[in-house]
Amino acid sequence: MLEYAALKFNVVNIPMSESQKKVIVGMSGGVDSSVSAWLLLQQGYKVEGLFMKNWEEDDGEEYCTAAADLADAQAVCDKLGIELHTVNFAAEYWDNVFELFLAEYKAGRTPNPDILCNKEIKFKAFLEFAAEDLGADYIATGHYVRRADVDGKSRLLRGLDGNKDQSYFLYTLGHEQIAQSLFPVGELEKPQVRKIAEELDLITARKKDSTGICFIGERKFREFLGRYLPAQPGKIVTVDGDDIGEHQGLMYHTLGQRKGLGIGGTKEGSEDPWYVVDKDVENNILVVAQGHDHPRLMSAGLIAQQLHWVDREPVTGTLRCTVKTRYRQTDIPCTVNALDDERIEVIFDEPVAAVTPGQSAVFYSGEVCLGGGVIEQRLPLQS
Repeated sequence: MLEYAALKFNVVNIPMSESQKKVIVGMSGGVDSSVSAWLLLQQGYKVEGLFMKNWEEDDGEEYCTAAADLADAQAVCDKLGIELHTVNFAAEYWDNVFELFLAEYKAGRTPNPDILCNKEIKFKAFLEFAAEDLGADYIATGHYVRRADVDGKSRLLRGLDGNKDQSYFLYTLGHEQIAQSLFPVGELEKPQVRKIAEELDLITARKKDSTGICFIGERKFREFLGRYLPAQPGKIVTVDGDDIGEHQGLMYHTLGQRKGLGIGGTKEGSEDPWYVVDKDVENNILVVAQGHDHPRLMSAGLIAQQLHWVDREPVTGTLRCTVKTRYRQTDIPCTVNALDDERIEVIFDEPVAAVTPGQSAVFYSGEVCLGGGVIEQRLPLQS
């Protein structure tokens, strides 16, 4: 087996007391979980893999890659000499993730299924199954995040690779869940991970990163959503009240969207393209304006609910920190004010575009992810 030193990367040494602890790695059939399993073996853990089947393919579409992913996960485990278990969480996924996903779209909001999937499946159903049925001391995933133990509590830190950091998707985890989880690739950058996989000649070394809806795969989104929610065509109206087109369903559109509106890019010789700036759910109207920095698209802040704080200590009073209102967004300095036990008001230092109800606002203090909540409403600029 390849010696890690030959790769010129560093492995975090673990105490001897940890060396025989059992870790179950969530094997997705991708490169990140593959390398995670190998890194843990190098550190002396007893490693086994678990492949989760979370969606029942009922259509035979080419987008359904679960069988191929399982084959890749098995090939990696065979190469590493570890056992691969399988489990079916399709019922849990449907009940606790997908039905809420559909309900949010039906209500005119834009949900983030990856966040809910991590909360309900990867760090709940998987964590419980690994501990109770497989006797795991820890679970591990290929997420690009880091863990730090401070004052007896496990903290969630951004991944070392700023381009791949996935802490935004894990803000619902509490310190107790983090304490039971390992994130081996969080200390590496993506090119390093691929290099390790190539040196090991793993089948996943050049496999492209997965995109699309968590566990469902890469599908034609509009067609897929239309199977579960009936389309309700309605008017496209400008901020001035002009009727300029028809949409096929509010669920297919999100704030800040430019493409796919079917209304052309200009009006009266103007070169500014149209953007979605609001959704009038009650009247089934899509509101658009020209220019990516139109005032109707900008927000002074937001109200968030369904709050989760990593240390499980709710915010009281006022907090200065930074926030992301979507993945890979530059950190936004802000002030957080507690409205009550379940809601907070967030005021940005500078206006922010396309703050989208249903998405999550995630808060940071430097490298530490503090937690977050679901955006209930955005606060308009003061006229």
